[in-house]
Amino acid sequence: MSTTILVTGEAKAPSGNPITTQFGIFYIAFVVDTDSHRILDAECSATLAVTKTFVTSLFARERITDEGRLTEQITTRYHGSSQRALLAALRSAVGKYRSIVGLPTD
Repeated sequence: MSTTILVTGEAKAPSGNPITTQFGIFYIAFVVDTDSHRILDAECSATLAVTKTFVTSLFARERITDEGRLTEQITTRYHGSSQRALLAALRSAVGKYRSIVGLPTD
C-alpha cells in the first residue's frame, strides 16, 4: 500500500521580487509517494500561473531523493529571478523528507 505525504521547503526570495512582496518568502510543496520517493505533485509560491505550471513540470514523476537530478533540472531549465530561492527551497524540502522517512542526509 502506497503512502503519500506533503513536505514543504522554504527560502528567502530576492528583494524586490514580487514573491517577496506577496508572500514574504518562497515556498515549495511536494506530494511524495514514500514507497517510491516519486513526486506526485508540486506547487510553489510563484506569482505567475505559467511559472507554477513550469515548476510543477520540473519535478513531476522525479524522485525527491535524487537531489542532484532535481538541481540540474532547475539550473538548466528554470531561468527566473527566483532560481536561487527555488534551489534553496528544494534543499530544505529534501532534507525534511529524508528526516521524515528515515533516510540518511547527504
